[in-house]
Amino acid sequence: QVQLVESGGGLVQPGGSLKLSCAASGITFTFYVMGWYRQAPGKQRELVATITNGGSTNYAGSVKGRVTISRHNAKKTAYLQMNSVKPEDTAVYYCNAYRASINNNYWGQGTQVTVSA
Repeated sequence: QVQLVESGGGLVQPGGSLKLSCAASGITFTFYVMGWYRQAPGKQRELVATITNGGSTNYAGSVKGRVTISRHNAKKTAYLQMNSVKPEDTAVYYCNAYRASINNNYWGQGTQVTVSA
């Protein structure tokens, strides 16, 4: 059974920092591109960042320079370090694991991030 379990969300003040974690189980972690997506109220889910097994990263323009995605293959965990957060970063953040060769796509349950003074 595949599980992606996010943690680390919460309330943070504008300009603050937050680190999200995604612990994976039930998959061969190194076969998957790991990603973070977010969905704000009334909006569609959008890409935040992705990272390949080789460490290649891709960021949405709205977060580039403020966010860093990383992964620890031995721990089967992906991370999202968020710095200089803004109120518009408020959303539910979802972890994603994607393997293109067999079209496997898995999602976590999400973790709420609220940026407010």
